[in-house]
Amino acid sequence: MRRKTFWKFVGPSVALMLFFIAAPLVAVLWQSFFLSVPVVQSVEVETCSPGFPSQTCVTELKSRPVLDENGRPVTNTAFVGLQLYNAVVQPETVWQALKTGDYEAILRIDFWRALRFTLTFTFVTLPLVLSIGLAIALAVNNAAPKVRGPVIFVSLLPYIITPVIGGISIYWLFVGDGIATRLIEAVIDRNIAVMTMGWAVEALMMFYRVWHVAPFAFVIFYAGLQGVNRDTLESAMIDGASRFERLRYVIIPHLMPLIIFVTLIHLMDSYRVFEEVVAFNAQSQRISLQWLTYDFLQPDDSGNRSIGRASASSILTMIGIVIILFPVLRRTWRDHKS
Repeated sequence: MRRKTFWKFVGPSVALMLFFIAAPLVAVLWQSFFLSVPVVQSVEVETCSPGFPSQTCVTELKSRPVLDENGRPVTNTAFVGLQLYNAVVQPETVWQALKTGDYEAILRIDFWRALRFTLTFTFVTLPLVLSIGLAIALAVNNAAPKVRGPVIFVSLLPYIITPVIGGISIYWLFVGDGIATRLIEAVIDRNIAVMTMGWAVEALMMFYRVWHVAPFAFVIFYAGLQGVNRDTLESAMIDGASRFERLRYVIIPHLMPLIIFVTLIHLMDSYRVFEEVVAFNAQSQRISLQWLTYDFLQPDDSGNRSIGRASASSILTMIGIVIILFPVLRRTWRDHKS
């Protein structure tokens, strides 16, 4: 293919990626080194009570943001280097907690609490998604042709449902006197409040993620099973290989590129977990790195947003994604070279 023809095909995609992906990333990185503080002024505010027959008026000094001619708050922006990262990570507090052995103090820092949940959520759900998706794919592949269609349809239903809607549906099964809560109370003969227990909320969020994403892994693996060499399988059966041995030495090596692909997709999605925290209303028990960035962007009592801290949290999240993806990408590159 000629170079001119190549760029005609690739050029629009590259331009869109630079505009919608690269430019925002550079802007977020740039904002993480600058702190914007609104300019405020003290003004006298008189408050009068609706008294009868006379009113009581009180004059107070209150801080109000200074507005420009367009009615927007005036801000002062200064380069602060890594101070925003330091404010998010708090390395001095972490180092002091490690020296004293007070590990609970580390989890009282929002970033480390969010990192702990994000890593747990990611690496617990990953093997479950892979194993359940593979098990469903094997079951459907070995099922009778008449039942494959209905089984595939039922298996894909969780993936079709909108993530937040599915999470809220499971949340209402357990919150308060939900159906699932009543069944558990009837079995153990005791009143419980499932959504007030942090470990239970975390387990429900992991269950929902596996329930929602396993159909995606099933579709990928089921498509890969159609390309398994039948002669190799028949040879293994003639040699006396059991089902487990055929799975281990024939099917899984054939599906390994697809397993790596599903692993990459799931690691990126799970490390950016956000919908489950919102759907299960879990902010008081569990937070994720993505939710922490969202929380920094929420206006405080004076209407200010911590854009610098949100940018620093986003950059740290991206660094974490690169770190956990590096071993998988390294293996993919090594297999590609071989």
